[in-house]
Amino acid sequence: MRNLAKLQKLLDYTFNDISLLNLALTHKSYNKKNNERMEFVGDGILDHVIAVNLYNRYPHFAEGHLAKVRAALVSQGTLCEIATKLELGQHLLLGEGEKKSGGRNRPSILADALEAVFAAVAFDSSFIQVTRVIERLFAEYLDDAENLIYKDYKSILQEYVQGRKMNLPTYELCKTEGPDHSMIFHVECIIPELQIKVVAQGRNKKEASLLAAQKALDQINSNPINLQSAIA
Repeated sequence: MRNLAKLQKLLDYTFNDISLLNLALTHKSYNKKNNERMEFVGDGILDHVIAVNLYNRYPHFAEGHLAKVRAALVSQGTLCEIATKLELGQHLLLGEGEKKSGGRNRPSILADALEAVFAAVAFDSSFIQVTRVIERLFAEYLDDAENLIYKDYKSILQEYVQGRKMNLPTYELCKTEGPDHSMIFHVECIIPELQIKVVAQGRNKKEASLLAAQKALDQINSNPINLQSAIA
């Protein structure tokens, strides 16, 4: 059941024009007048606010690392997690088909709606106000930025290839070495469409897989020619 008063309390922001919040929560399956344009604006606002925060908080981060951390912070996974905490799904206006297919819990719909809500706050008040809302909602993630990027490399890579209609990366254990109490695991990340095969090592399979995903992302960023060929 929709309770926009509760949502506004969780956002710590009360709308002057509640129709803006309603529009931000309207999916394209419900109405031709929906939140897609607001999501576009909210995406840009979020990118800017997160970028400025990272620049000020982490002066030791190089440009490349800032970009990767920002990608993790504004990823669908992080947005969906925040949207879930706000119970955003129960407030969405969805078409009947989208409701029946689980649209209220679909990560892409929740992430887009949250970005649209950011735009709604900005339109209703000011950029300063929406910055405060975003900074409060992302506070724990900004505080833990370095660990977040480390934990989310695989998610970032997965979203990257999915957004380009490619098969998901595969991770294969190549070998292990060392004594049982101090083994080193070697994992290969493979993306055939981009001709990527990279191997990384870690103290366990999970760590090695994450580092392999990082290597794959680094290779993608440094070799745009391969990406253009794959898309063509």
